[in-house]
Amino acid sequence: MKKILLTGFEPFLSFKTNPTMEIAERLNGEELNGYVVESRILPVDFKRSGDEILKMIKDVEPDVVVALGLAGNRRHFTPERIAINCNDGPEDNEGHRPNGEKIFDDGPDGYFTTLPIKKMVEHVQKNGYPASISNSAGTYLCNHVMYQALHHEAVSDLNYIAGFIHLPPSHEIAQQQPQLSSWSQDDLTESVKLSLEVIATSDE
Repeated sequence: MKKILLTGFEPFLSFKTNPTMEIAERLNGEELNGYVVESRILPVDFKRSGDEILKMIKDVEPDVVVALGLAGNRRHFTPERIAINCNDGPEDNEGHRPNGEKIFDDGPDGYFTTLPIKKMVEHVQKNGYPASISNSAGTYLCNHVMYQALHHEAVSDLNYIAGFIHLPPSHEIAQQQPQLSSWSQDDLTESVKLSLEVIATSDE
């Protein structure tokens, strides 16, 4: 059976919880059209997260890599179009704050996702959820792990498709930060499951 490596992140910054952790846990072991989901949780740590996702790829040997992240200001399910070769942003959970350095000195400026993001967005929309393609994964850990996964596929003899999905906050987060728009945890999980169904049936 083919495999989808699905990753979530631990809580970070002002977010006491991270809905991507629960999504990964709920969908772990899910079987979709000949694919099985294997879930893992990534640390919010610039010095470790890249190595960790590469270890996960080595361990799982996936056909698909889908990383999930929380974007506090988003209202849509938003797969990312591109990852750029840059680390920047606020401190990670270990107190490290990058300052615009490259992820790989000899790496390309960017990598486009290899996931069928247009089909994913269309399918999620058809099932009643707001969804759109994002053209910026930022420069924080989400961009970092997306770039790492795509770069690894490009320079190794492995063959998998990969990308990143940013998600809105959950209601639990909005209770703590009421200025944020939010989705229920069930709806967040269902939107990700719908997108994985598309990947598992896509010809792309």
